[in-house]
Amino acid sequence: MCKLLSVPLLFGLIACGVAYAAEPGHYDYGHAATVEEIAGWDIDVRPDGMGLPEGSGSVEDGEWLYEEKCAECHGSFGEAIGRYPALAGGEGSLTEDRPHRTVGSYWPYASTLWDYIHRAMPYTQPESLSDDEVYAITAYVLYLNELVEDDFVLNRHTFADVVLPNQGSFVSDNRPDTNNRRCMRNCKNPGTIRITSMVDAPQKTRGDVVAPEHDGAATYRQACALCHDDGIGGAPTIGDSADWLNRSDRSLEMMTENAINGFQGESGIMPPKGGFLGLTNEAVRSAVEYMLEQGQ
Repeated sequence: MCKLLSVPLLFGLIACGVAYAAEPGHYDYGHAATVEEIAGWDIDVRPDGMGLPEGSGSVEDGEWLYEEKCAECHGSFGEAIGRYPALAGGEGSLTEDRPHRTVGSYWPYASTLWDYIHRAMPYTQPESLSDDEVYAITAYVLYLNELVEDDFVLNRHTFADVVLPNQGSFVSDNRPDTNNRRCMRNCKNPGTIRITSMVDAPQKTRGDVVAPEHDGAATYRQACALCHDDGIGGAPTIGDSADWLNRSDRSLEMMTENAINGFQGESGIMPPKGGFLGLTNEAVRSAVEYMLEQGQ
């Protein structure tokens, strides 16, 4: 008689009176990563330029690429549209009550800019840019911050010439990642743990535990307003009855499922949970309900 092992059904492991021969602690599936597979993940760039690929891009080429790929959210001059982050300006504002943090005023290294564009931009099509396009857009953003001249060409060799103004204000953090100790027995009782701070979310108290308030309006402000305030990326604009009427043939369940899992239509794209994958399904549903109410 076969006995189904207590492992995910995905692996279909069944014991039929035969001893499982894998080594202790070894699941006996998968294979050693190949050089090509490792290269697909090894895309980080260090502040000294280590990790940069071959290629180059000029400020001139970056200008039209930026207008096509970036200006819709970040503004033609890096000033930002809606709630999207500004990329330029803010020099000398870091000591003010409301500092204006941009690439030129706050960021420490140009490698952060190159790496972020390479990994995550454009917002609706991450990792769609070629290396030359990333170089060009990076060069143009540096130009918007008056850090390079209009004839500048960025590549692996000229990268070291770029020093951001706020680099010297950053210091190394040599604190350990955590001071907790692992435990397999006599572990701390979770009921005695108290959350003392919650950032960027309304709060409510349930007994002695502080938890985030996930009502529709709060979730909308946190995760949805970036696109739905201004119709970025084809998103229906909140409060625009005509825009939402075009979706009236879809049920709340269908729209919630699309918001949770992501959706691509003829006029735009919806990333899963708007890119905020830490949101619960219930929080996403409440945000969809809120937006539908505003569109009536």
